[in-house]
Amino acid sequence: MRRSPGRMHADEIDIDEDLVANLIRSQFPHWGKLPIERVPSAGTDNALFRLGTELAVRLPRIPAAAGSLEKELEWLPRLAPLLPLAIPEPVGSGEPTDGYPLPWSVCRWLDGEVAHGQTVGDLSRFATDLGVFVRELRAIPVPADRVAPRSYRGGPLADRDDDTRAAIAECRGLIDTELALSAWQAALQTPPYDGPPRWLHGDLKPDNLLVRQGRLRAILDWGVLSIGDPAVDQIIAWNFLTGAARQAFRSAVGADENSWARGRGWALSIGLVALPYYQHTNPQLAAISEFQVRQVLADHAGPNPPVS
Repeated sequence: MRRSPGRMHADEIDIDEDLVANLIRSQFPHWGKLPIERVPSAGTDNALFRLGTELAVRLPRIPAAAGSLEKELEWLPRLAPLLPLAIPEPVGSGEPTDGYPLPWSVCRWLDGEVAHGQTVGDLSRFATDLGVFVRELRAIPVPADRVAPRSYRGGPLADRDDDTRAAIAECRGLIDTELALSAWQAALQTPPYDGPPRWLHGDLKPDNLLVRQGRLRAILDWGVLSIGDPAVDQIIAWNFLTGAARQAFRSAVGADENSWARGRGWALSIGLVALPYYQHTNPQLAAISEFQVRQVLADHAGPNPPVS
C-alpha cells in the first residue's frame, strides 16, 4: 500500500490546529477560547494537541486506531486507582463530524518530559520503578463481569512468524538479517505462555514514559492495552534499558527464563516490523526500533560473537 509524502499510513487523515479548534468549539464550547498547540510525538496512531495548560486532545490518525481510543476511554478510569504511577485521565469524548470522521478524546495534561538519557536520573532506579509498575499492572484482576480487551500483542509469538520473516527480508542493508533470522528462530523455540491472561500496556517505549525531576512519573498511550502474555511489556528492556538497568528491570518484574526469552522475541519482532515501515516517515521511531533490534541481536550473539 502506497503512502503519500509526509504520511506514515496510506489512509492517514489530515489533522491540524484549525481542525482541532473547530471540533472543540462545536462540541466543547466552554474550552473554545483555549490555545491549541500540536505536540511533537513519535506516536503512529494518534495526533496529540495541547489545549490550554491543563488539557490534551487525542485524535486517531487512521480509522483502525479509533477502537483503541474508545478502549482507553472505557478502561483507563478503571485501572488508574490501582496503579502506582499516573496514566491519562479522559475528561471528554468527542464525536465524529463531516470534517473529521472518527471519535476523539480530551484528557488531562500530564506534565513532564519523555524518557531519554538527559531526562532520566538514575537509570537503574528508573528501571526498578518501571518494573514495579509492570508487576502491579499484571496483578490487577481481569474482570469476570466484562469482556477485557485483546490485541494483536499478547498472543503466541508463532502468530507473528510470517510478518517477522517478511520484515527481516525488508531489513536487508539495515541490519544483519542472517543473525536476525537466527534470533527469531531461537525465539520461536521458547515455550509459549500457559498462564492466565494478564493485563499489559503493550507499547512500552521511551516516548510513552514521562519523567519529572529524573524519576518516572507517568505512563502514556494505552492504545494497545489488552490481556494476554504479559511478556510483551518487557520490550522496554531492549528498546531503552541497558546493562545493570536491564537487570534491575528484570528483577523488579520477576521474569523467569522463558518469560524473558518471550519478551526478547517480542522486542525483536516489533522492532523488525517497524524499522523498514517507518524508516522514512518517522525517523524517531525508526531509530528506537533499530536500537531495539540491535540490542536483541547482541544478546543473541552473546559476549563472543563469531568474527565475520
